[in-house]
Amino acid sequence: MKALSHINKYFVKYKHKIILGVFIVACAKIFSLFTPQLIGDIITLVAQQIDNPLPESEFKSAIRFKILLILGAALATGLFTFLMRQTLINVSRYIEFDLKNEIYQHYQSLCLPFYKQNRTGDLMNRITEDVAKVRMYVGPAVMYTINTLTLFTVALIYMYSKAPTLTLYTILPLPILSLSIYLLSKLINRRSTIVQAQLSTLSSATQEIFSGISVTKAYAIEAQTQEDFTKLSNSQRSKRLNLTKIQAFFFPLMLLLIGTSNLIVIYVGGQQYIQGDIQELGTIAEFIIYVNMLTWPVASVGWVTSLVQEAEASQKRINEFLKQKPSVVNTQAESTEIKGKIVFKNVHLTYGDTNIEALKGINFVLEKGKTLAIIGKTGSGKSTILELIGRMYNCTSGSIEIDDKNIENINLFDLRNSIGYVPQDPFLFSDSIKNNIKFGNKNASDEEVKQAAEKAVVHKNIIKFSMGYDTVLGERGITLSGGQKQRISIARAFIKTPRILMLDDCLSAVDTETEEEILENLEHISKDRTTLIVSHRISSVKNADAILVIDKGQIIQQGTHNELISKEGYYKALYKKQLHESAR
Repeated sequence: MKALSHINKYFVKYKHKIILGVFIVACAKIFSLFTPQLIGDIITLVAQQIDNPLPESEFKSAIRFKILLILGAALATGLFTFLMRQTLINVSRYIEFDLKNEIYQHYQSLCLPFYKQNRTGDLMNRITEDVAKVRMYVGPAVMYTINTLTLFTVALIYMYSKAPTLTLYTILPLPILSLSIYLLSKLINRRSTIVQAQLSTLSSATQEIFSGISVTKAYAIEAQTQEDFTKLSNSQRSKRLNLTKIQAFFFPLMLLLIGTSNLIVIYVGGQQYIQGDIQELGTIAEFIIYVNMLTWPVASVGWVTSLVQEAEASQKRINEFLKQKPSVVNTQAESTEIKGKIVFKNVHLTYGDTNIEALKGINFVLEKGKTLAIIGKTGSGKSTILELIGRMYNCTSGSIEIDDKNIENINLFDLRNSIGYVPQDPFLFSDSIKNNIKFGNKNASDEEVKQAAEKAVVHKNIIKFSMGYDTVLGERGITLSGGQKQRISIARAFIKTPRILMLDDCLSAVDTETEEEILENLEHISKDRTTLIVSHRISSVKNADAILVIDKGQIIQQGTHNELISKEGYYKALYKKQLHESAR
């Protein structure tokens, strides 16, 4: 139960509803116990009528009165049972809502390394399947536990007052039940953890298969992916069956022990009635009804125990992520105005998960409103520089300054809100094209959306769609070409009108003519904005105020386009190569 202690704060939050629920449960159980007593009274009246008959009208009147009381008790029990479920089950939904929001907010606070180390399917499984298991603990499990304890307490007190010896014989099987539950619960907890972990693996694999369906079809490997999925499904089925086999012991065991209690009541109760220790025949009938009333509560002990064990395993998995702390935190509560000057001072970065040294002593000064281009081989560290400016990571050593302030002392929200970032792998949401562009500025007008699309040279493509800007895209923009996705992503950054604009090799999928048009528009847009362009193409960076050439995390050349082509080195060699290719 240690992992489930995380939920206690929500029990405190909704304590008033829970206390009301407990009161309603007590009322429901008290009214439900009237029925056995009244049935016992009717049987006693019938037995007495045989031995010492009353006038027929008086006898029928007494029976009718008892029946009316039974109906009244049943209606009251039904009403309070309804209110019990409305109160306690609703609390479980509130807690489910709060827990999902807590997990989601925590996911958003975690940094990029977390998402690189964990699969999307596993993240989704913990916020859905695992939270659902926890909800069953805070809802049905808690409700039936309160229900069982209340019923046992009230019923046993009344039963003991009526026939102490018979009561003791009736509850004799319960210690055996408790021991069985304890042993089975340990197995359930262990196997439930395995089942949830395997379900995460299955969810992750399924998510990846459907996300990469175009690759699957292109390589005609449907049969292989089906085989892999079948293996995972069979493994999940096997582990789920192992858990179900253990859970299947509960109900037969409960029914056996309840049946044994019924036989004890009939045998022992009958003996005591014959001997005169029990005066009323109806008492035996009452006890039989009590035992059968306790059948589901006793059986639910096993079910509830199973729910608690599964919830414990699920909450433990949830806690694993909730305990992870973001490596990048907002240390400045006060708002910060961003103007755009960027300074790197001997910046080093080593990725903690791989120990790869991505940057080694990077130094540069980018004045406000100027354009810096970064060029280099794949994996040289170009994109990492942009990620450091957005504080997706903290540098290992050295310092980064924005407007002469250490980046770690700048309000993180203000910093990122002032940046328009176009990644090299554009991500589009399953929404309309208009809303994907407005993601950069939710308050933008339709005219502003159109202007941003025109500057990104994608407007003519959009209006050719049957629904135009209202066209709903497939997952990750699968219905668009690579160049269209890149340009919509660029329009999203343009519409934000950021102080710092960062383009990470986002023109790789567009033709040369379109690239020239976008770069021409970019010159007008970036006049008063600090701009960083990462590219493999000389044509994309030649007009920048300064160019950095990066190799293996180090600056090997820097200067303007004219300065760099006038001396031997990587930049000049690349320029000649691309010039030759364009001339062919």
